[in-house]
Amino acid sequence: MGGTRGEELVLPGRKREYDEDDVRVRPGRSSRPRTRTRPKHDDAIDALVITVDRGRYGCVREDTGDIEVITAMRARELGRKSVVVGDRVQLVGDVSGAPGALARIVRISERTSVLRRTADDDDTTPEGRLERVVVANADQLVIVSALSDPPPRTGFIDRCLVAAYDAGVEPLLCLTKADLAGPEQVLDYYAELDLPYVLVRPGSDLDELRGRLASRISVMVGHSGVGKSTLVNRLVPDALRAVGVVSAIGKGRHTSTSAVALRLPTVGKSKKDPGWIIDTPGIRSFGLAHVSAESLLHGFSDLVEGTLDDQPNCGHSPADADCRLDAWVAAGNADPRRLASYRRLLSSRAGELDSRNEEGSAA
Repeated sequence: MGGTRGEELVLPGRKREYDEDDVRVRPGRSSRPRTRTRPKHDDAIDALVITVDRGRYGCVREDTGDIEVITAMRARELGRKSVVVGDRVQLVGDVSGAPGALARIVRISERTSVLRRTADDDDTTPEGRLERVVVANADQLVIVSALSDPPPRTGFIDRCLVAAYDAGVEPLLCLTKADLAGPEQVLDYYAELDLPYVLVRPGSDLDELRGRLASRISVMVGHSGVGKSTLVNRLVPDALRAVGVVSAIGKGRHTSTSAVALRLPTVGKSKKDPGWIIDTPGIRSFGLAHVSAESLLHGFSDLVEGTLDDQPNCGHSPADADCRLDAWVAAGNADPRRLASYRRLLSSRAGELDSRNEEGSAA
């Protein structure tokens, strides 16, 4: 029968039979992970992020004491890692700080603390689930409150204390307008906490406050009208100029709503690190949905002893019939106002109370 070598004769009406010679094996994808050699960036310099504005980061070198702002962007290799004010990073590229120069952030150092907040207390709402990092690596949260005009809002202070303790940041109460009212009422309210505080009057020296800020990164928060902006300008006389410089790294956004880190000036001939303050003009409240109900007690250490005899699943709310906090407080072991504030926060987290209406005064 005819046919060339290597070909198989197929009879009419009969299906061809296939064998292994007809099979073409396509090379499969390797199971070995793809390796990619990333640059080591041995020449990277250390820097501190002092402002963030829509993809541009203002950074300064801490080692040289130079306050020349270096504009940088995130390197692609960082992936989705966020960069916030207070982050310590490493930069490559043009780090001259010259106009138009752009460096790259290639590494973010491990954070020592993270101060967070949510827009809402209730974690069942979109706002409550949206967690925001306020600053990184802060050592201290300075809660600025006026003693009069406006009166002190202990509800706001309590929130700040909870956020500070949850973040592992030390709180400092800064009471302004001490020429208008005495601090006794507020200090009595926090007597059991041993909360550090400073008093500020118009024209008074700020030596005590500067001493508490030295060698630290301190975040300053406070409601409108308490004198926080005035205080910032007294601490950093050229603050307005400094803010103007760092705001130029973006596209003209007004800096009154953006956190910015300001280097405190050296006092006299002292060689001690004067520290940094981070002004947060857009942060006037702390939603606490990111803080568990149990962790709320961190801000109310004066109540902890009263919960020791409660059942493990006690929520310490008025609905918990077996909660012993009420009797413990009624026996004079703690200020009833502190228990009321703690339970307001619990109710707010449960969506039973509008957090905007529970920041009362110490009256």
